[in-house]
Amino acid sequence: MTGSTDGLGRDVALRLAGAGYHVIIHGRNEERGRAVVAEIEAMEGSASLILADFGALANVRRLAETVLRDYQRLDVLVNNAGIGRGADGATREESQDGHELRFAVNYLSHFYLTRALLPLMKASAPSRIVSITSTAQNAIDFDDVMLERAPYEGARAYGQSKLAQIMMTMDLAEELEGTGVTANAVHPAVYMATSMVLNRGGTPMTTIDEGADPVLQVITSPLAGSGNYWRQATNARAAAQAYDLDARRQLRELAMRLTGAP
Repeated sequence: MTGSTDGLGRDVALRLAGAGYHVIIHGRNEERGRAVVAEIEAMEGSASLILADFGALANVRRLAETVLRDYQRLDVLVNNAGIGRGADGATREESQDGHELRFAVNYLSHFYLTRALLPLMKASAPSRIVSITSTAQNAIDFDDVMLERAPYEGARAYGQSKLAQIMMTMDLAEELEGTGVTANAVHPAVYMATSMVLNRGGTPMTTIDEGADPVLQVITSPLAGSGNYWRQATNARAAAQAYDLDARRQLRELAMRLTGAP
Protein backbone atom coordinates (compact mmCIF):
# COMPACT_ATOMS: atom_id res chain seq x y z
CA MET A 1 0.00 0.00 0.00
CA THR A 2 1.98 2.98 -1.22
CA GLY A 3 1.50 6.25 0.64
CA SER A 4 0.00 4.58 3.70
CA THR A 5 1.40 6.64 6.58
CA ASP A 6 -1.34 9.28 6.35
CA GLY A 7 -4.79 10.06 4.99
CA LEU A 8 -6.60 7.64 2.70
CA GLY A 9 -3.67 5.23 2.50
CA ARG A 10 -3.48 4.88 6.27
CA ASP A 11 -7.23 4.30 6.56
CA VAL A 12 -7.25 1.63 3.85
CA ALA A 13 -4.16 -0.04 5.34
CA LEU A 14 -5.84 -0.26 8.76
CA ARG A 15 -8.95 -1.76 7.22
CA LEU A 16 -6.96 -4.32 5.25
CA ALA A 17 -5.04 -5.28 8.38
CA GLY A 18 -8.34 -5.66 10.23
CA ALA A 19 -9.52 -8.01 7.47
CA GLY A 20 -6.51 -10.26 8.05
CA TYR A 21 -4.02 -9.04 5.45
CA HIS A 22 -0.36 -8.51 6.27
CA VAL A 23 0.12 -4.92 5.10
CA ILE A 24 3.34 -3.45 3.77
CA ILE A 25 3.25 0.16 4.91
CA HIS A 26 5.07 2.64 2.68
CA GLY A 27 5.93 6.29 3.17
CA ARG A 28 8.76 8.81 3.48
CA ASN A 29 8.45 9.58 7.17
CA GLU A 30 9.81 6.85 9.46
CA GLU A 31 8.08 8.13 12.60
CA ARG A 32 4.65 8.17 10.97
CA GLY A 33 5.28 4.81 9.34
CA ARG A 34 6.26 3.14 12.59
CA ALA A 35 3.19 4.65 14.25
CA VAL A 36 0.91 2.99 11.67
CA VAL A 37 2.68 -0.35 12.08
CA ALA A 38 2.30 -0.06 15.87
CA GLU A 39 -1.40 0.77 15.49
CA ILE A 40 -1.93 -2.31 13.34
CA GLU A 41 -0.02 -4.53 15.75
CA ALA A 42 -2.03 -3.14 18.68
CA MET A 43 -5.18 -4.46 16.98
CA GLU A 44 -3.43 -7.83 16.57
CA GLY A 45 -2.77 -7.26 12.89
CA SER A 46 0.44 -7.74 10.93
CA ALA A 47 2.43 -5.04 9.13
CA SER A 48 5.92 -3.99 8.09
CA LEU A 49 7.40 -0.68 6.94
CA ILE A 50 9.43 0.19 3.84
CA LEU A 51 10.58 3.80 3.41
CA ALA A 52 10.95 5.31 -0.05
CA ASP A 53 10.70 8.77 -1.59
CA PHE A 54 8.80 8.40 -4.86
CA GLY A 55 10.48 11.54 -6.16
CA ALA A 56 13.54 9.37 -6.87
CA LEU A 57 13.30 6.26 -9.07
CA ALA A 58 16.30 4.74 -7.29
CA ASN A 59 14.19 4.61 -4.12
CA VAL A 60 11.30 2.99 -5.97
CA ARG A 61 13.67 0.36 -7.34
CA ARG A 62 14.93 -0.40 -3.84
CA LEU A 63 11.36 -0.72 -2.57
CA ALA A 64 10.53 -3.22 -5.32
CA GLU A 65 13.74 -5.17 -4.64
CA THR A 66 12.91 -5.34 -0.93
CA VAL A 67 9.41 -6.67 -1.57
CA LEU A 68 10.69 -9.28 -4.02
CA ARG A 69 13.40 -10.34 -1.57
CA ASP A 70 11.22 -10.53 1.54
CA TYR A 71 7.86 -11.80 0.29
CA GLN A 72 6.80 -14.94 -1.55
CA ARG A 73 3.37 -13.63 -2.50
CA LEU A 74 1.59 -10.34 -3.11
CA ASP A 75 -2.21 -10.43 -3.21
CA VAL A 76 -2.95 -6.73 -3.61
CA LEU A 77 -0.92 -3.74 -4.82
CA VAL A 78 -2.53 -0.37 -4.08
CA ASN A 79 -0.88 2.51 -5.95
CA ASN A 80 -1.89 5.38 -3.68
CA ALA A 81 1.14 7.60 -2.96
CA GLY A 82 0.89 10.95 -4.67
CA ILE A 83 1.36 14.66 -4.75
CA GLY A 84 -1.53 17.06 -5.32
CA ARG A 85 -1.80 19.99 -7.66
CA GLY A 86 -0.30 22.40 -5.13
CA ALA A 87 -1.35 25.95 -4.38
CA ASP A 88 -2.53 28.26 -7.14
CA GLY A 89 0.46 29.79 -8.87
CA ALA A 90 2.82 27.00 -7.77
CA THR A 91 6.02 26.80 -9.79
CA ARG A 92 7.17 23.78 -11.75
CA GLU A 93 9.24 21.25 -9.80
CA GLU A 94 11.32 18.29 -10.92
CA SER A 95 11.99 14.88 -9.44
CA GLN A 96 15.54 13.80 -8.63
CA ASP A 97 15.61 12.20 -12.08
CA GLY A 98 14.75 15.48 -13.81
CA HIS A 99 11.10 14.72 -14.62
CA GLU A 100 8.12 16.96 -13.86
CA LEU A 101 7.40 16.12 -10.24
CA ARG A 102 3.71 15.21 -10.35
CA PHE A 103 4.15 13.05 -13.43
CA ALA A 104 7.11 11.35 -11.74
CA VAL A 105 5.53 10.69 -8.35
CA ASN A 106 1.95 9.93 -9.35
CA TYR A 107 2.63 7.98 -12.53
CA LEU A 108 6.22 7.02 -13.35
CA SER A 109 7.02 5.67 -9.89
CA HIS A 110 3.92 3.47 -9.87
CA PHE A 111 4.50 2.39 -13.46
CA TYR A 112 7.93 1.10 -12.49
CA LEU A 113 6.80 -0.46 -9.21
CA THR A 114 3.89 -2.27 -10.85
CA ARG A 115 6.02 -3.62 -13.70
CA ALA A 116 8.70 -4.80 -11.26
CA LEU A 117 6.19 -6.61 -9.05
CA LEU A 118 4.15 -8.21 -11.85
CA PRO A 119 5.96 -11.57 -11.77
CA LEU A 120 5.21 -11.94 -8.04
CA MET A 121 1.60 -10.90 -8.56
CA LYS A 122 1.15 -13.43 -11.36
CA ALA A 123 2.60 -16.13 -9.12
CA SER A 124 0.18 -15.04 -6.36
CA ALA A 125 -2.95 -15.01 -8.55
CA PRO A 126 -5.75 -14.30 -8.03
CA SER A 127 -4.36 -10.87 -7.20
CA ARG A 128 -5.33 -7.24 -7.77
CA ILE A 129 -3.71 -3.96 -8.78
CA VAL A 130 -5.68 -0.90 -7.69
CA SER A 131 -4.56 2.63 -8.60
CA ILE A 132 -6.02 5.62 -6.77
CA THR A 133 -6.86 8.23 -9.37
CA SER A 134 -9.09 11.30 -9.69
CA THR A 135 -11.88 12.87 -11.69
CA ALA A 136 -9.29 15.57 -12.49
CA GLN A 137 -7.97 14.24 -15.81
CA ASN A 138 -6.06 16.25 -18.42
CA ALA A 139 -5.03 14.97 -21.84
CA ILE A 140 -1.30 14.45 -22.29
CA ASP A 141 0.48 16.60 -24.88
CA PHE A 142 3.22 14.28 -26.08
CA ASP A 143 5.16 17.24 -27.42
CA ASP A 144 5.36 18.70 -23.90
CA VAL A 145 4.80 15.90 -21.40
CA MET A 146 7.07 17.53 -18.81
CA LEU A 147 5.22 20.85 -19.12
CA GLU A 148 8.29 22.93 -19.88
CA ARG A 149 6.45 25.37 -22.16
CA ALA A 150 4.12 28.27 -21.40
CA PRO A 151 2.86 29.04 -17.89
CA TYR A 152 3.04 26.04 -15.59
CA GLU A 153 -0.23 24.91 -14.00
CA GLY A 154 -0.15 22.46 -11.12
CA ALA A 155 -3.75 21.44 -11.82
CA ARG A 156 -2.86 20.42 -15.37
CA ALA A 157 0.22 18.53 -14.16
CA TYR A 158 -1.85 16.67 -11.59
CA GLY A 159 -4.64 15.94 -14.07
CA GLN A 160 -2.35 14.45 -16.70
CA SER A 161 -0.61 12.27 -14.11
CA LYS A 162 -3.96 10.89 -12.98
CA LEU A 163 -5.12 10.20 -16.52
CA ALA A 164 -1.79 8.43 -17.10
CA GLN A 165 -2.62 6.11 -14.18
CA ILE A 166 -5.93 5.21 -15.82
CA MET A 167 -4.22 4.59 -19.17
CA MET A 168 -1.73 2.32 -17.39
CA THR A 169 -4.62 0.46 -15.77
CA MET A 170 -6.31 -0.23 -19.10
CA ASP A 171 -3.05 -1.44 -20.64
CA LEU A 172 -2.42 -3.75 -17.70
CA ALA A 173 -5.91 -5.23 -17.87
CA GLU A 174 -5.40 -6.17 -21.51
CA GLU A 175 -1.91 -7.53 -20.90
CA LEU A 176 -2.95 -9.57 -17.84
CA GLU A 177 -6.16 -11.05 -19.22
CA GLY A 178 -6.30 -14.72 -18.31
CA THR A 179 -3.53 -14.54 -15.69
CA GLY A 180 -5.78 -14.08 -12.66
CA VAL A 181 -4.37 -10.58 -12.04
CA THR A 182 -6.83 -7.70 -12.40
CA ALA A 183 -6.14 -3.97 -12.67
CA ASN A 184 -8.56 -1.16 -11.85
CA ALA A 185 -8.41 2.57 -11.12
CA VAL A 186 -10.68 4.24 -8.58
CA HIS A 187 -11.55 7.84 -7.75
CA PRO A 188 -12.37 7.55 -4.03
CA ALA A 189 -14.14 10.82 -3.20
CA VAL A 190 -14.15 14.58 -3.81
CA TYR A 191 -11.89 16.74 -1.62
CA MET A 192 -11.41 14.36 1.28
CA ALA A 193 -10.04 15.75 4.53
CA THR A 194 -6.48 14.69 3.68
CA SER A 195 -3.26 16.61 4.21
CA MET A 196 -3.06 17.01 0.41
CA VAL A 197 -6.29 19.04 0.46
CA LEU A 198 -5.71 20.82 3.76
CA ASN A 199 -2.14 21.87 2.94
CA ARG A 200 -3.27 23.80 -0.12
CA GLY A 201 -6.01 25.55 1.81
CA GLY A 202 -8.84 23.52 0.36
CA THR A 203 -12.16 22.92 2.08
CA PRO A 204 -12.91 19.21 2.61
CA MET A 205 -16.19 17.99 1.16
CA THR A 206 -15.99 14.34 2.21
CA THR A 207 -14.36 12.31 4.95
CA ILE A 208 -11.46 9.92 4.54
CA ASP A 209 -13.77 7.09 5.62
CA GLU A 210 -16.11 7.92 2.73
CA GLY A 211 -13.15 7.68 0.35
CA ALA A 212 -11.92 4.39 1.78
CA ASP A 213 -15.24 2.63 1.18
CA PRO A 214 -15.06 2.50 -2.65
CA VAL A 215 -11.35 1.60 -2.55
CA LEU A 216 -12.10 -1.43 -0.36
CA GLN A 217 -14.97 -2.31 -2.67
CA VAL A 218 -12.68 -2.40 -5.70
CA ILE A 219 -10.07 -4.39 -3.76
CA THR A 220 -12.47 -7.00 -2.43
CA SER A 221 -15.51 -7.22 -4.69
CA PRO A 222 -15.67 -10.00 -7.30
CA LEU A 223 -17.74 -7.57 -9.39
CA ALA A 224 -14.91 -5.03 -9.79
CA GLY A 225 -13.79 -6.63 -13.05
CA SER A 226 -10.60 -5.42 -14.72
CA GLY A 227 -9.58 -2.43 -16.79
CA ASN A 228 -12.26 -0.23 -15.24
CA TYR A 229 -12.30 3.34 -13.97
CA TRP A 230 -14.44 3.44 -10.85
CA ARG A 231 -15.83 6.80 -9.82
CA GLN A 232 -16.53 5.89 -6.23
CA ALA A 233 -19.02 3.01 -6.49
CA THR A 234 -19.86 3.64 -10.16
CA ASN A 235 -18.09 2.08 -13.13
CA ALA A 236 -17.60 5.29 -15.13
CA ARG A 237 -16.05 6.54 -18.34
CA ALA A 238 -12.66 8.25 -18.08
CA ALA A 239 -11.40 11.13 -20.23
CA ALA A 240 -11.37 10.35 -23.95
CA GLN A 241 -7.58 9.91 -24.28
CA ALA A 242 -7.74 6.82 -22.03
CA TYR A 243 -9.41 4.96 -24.92
CA ASP A 244 -6.93 6.14 -27.57
CA LEU A 245 -4.73 3.11 -28.26
CA ASP A 246 -2.02 5.14 -29.96
CA ALA A 247 -1.84 7.57 -27.04
CA ARG A 248 -1.59 4.67 -24.61
CA ARG A 249 1.21 3.16 -26.68
CA GLN A 250 3.11 6.47 -26.71
CA LEU A 251 2.70 6.82 -22.96
CA ARG A 252 3.75 3.25 -22.28
CA GLU A 253 6.84 3.53 -24.45
CA LEU A 254 7.78 6.83 -22.82
CA ALA A 255 7.42 5.37 -19.33
CA MET A 256 9.50 2.32 -20.24
CA ARG A 257 12.23 4.56 -21.59
CA LEU A 258 12.24 6.95 -18.64
CA THR A 259 12.08 4.32 -15.90
CA GLY A 260 13.89 1.34 -17.39
CA ALA A 261 11.02 -0.82 -16.14
CA PRO A 262 11.30 -4.57 -16.75
